[in-house]
Amino acid sequence: MYLNDAFDAQFDQQHRPERPIPSGGIRLGSVWLWGLSWLALGVVSLCSLGKATAVLTCLLALSILIYDAIHKIFAFSPVLMATCRFFLILVAASAAKEGVTGGTFLSIWSALVLAAYIAGISYLARKESTRAALRYWPCLLMLAPVVLALVVNQGRFQRQAFLLGGLFLVWIIASLRQAFWAPQPNIGRSVSALLAGIVLVDLLAVGGATPAITFTFLGLFFLALLFQRFIPAT
Repeated sequence: MYLNDAFDAQFDQQHRPERPIPSGGIRLGSVWLWGLSWLALGVVSLCSLGKATAVLTCLLALSILIYDAIHKIFAFSPVLMATCRFFLILVAASAAKEGVTGGTFLSIWSALVLAAYIAGISYLARKESTRAALRYWPCLLMLAPVVLALVVNQGRFQRQAFLLGGLFLVWIIASLRQAFWAPQPNIGRSVSALLAGIVLVDLLAVGGATPAITFTFLGLFFLALLFQRFIPAT
């Protein structure tokens, strides 16, 4: 988030003067220092967990830097943001006891559907700054987590998949309403709500194995919404 604003400082000076850097809320140099320091700390910490984790972490960090540097220039930047989230899931899986190979199928598919969801959000976020006309089809990417949950979960897990998938679908529709169907469309509010919905994507990935896990994720979801009141998500 910090590096995103640092790379976008010149653009925001012209088009988003209310953003923290052009408004004088924080110095550009400080943003660069904090952003790069946190990224370096994250890379070093994760690289200590093994060779596979180290390789995936470096790919994740590289994806983050490339996205932050060029996302305002190229139309395919939503794919770059999706790539960041894709590697994030694989980094987490590689740090588990059995590594990525212990659950290759599910970890890769979970990473892919999260990437699809993020690509849909990134499409909307780009329209917030460019003010271009919205199209519906990129939003269909956000349904990927529901599709995977319904396909993978069979037997006694199917009911949970329907319940959690239905909850997630309701949240997507409610979030998109702010951008497409509100009397005064507000893309920023839609994007913020959908970003909080990442927690629900993760909940679908773990399947709510126990009530404790389900309520933990729901608690994190509401915390994400709460913290957006103090730190805007867009």
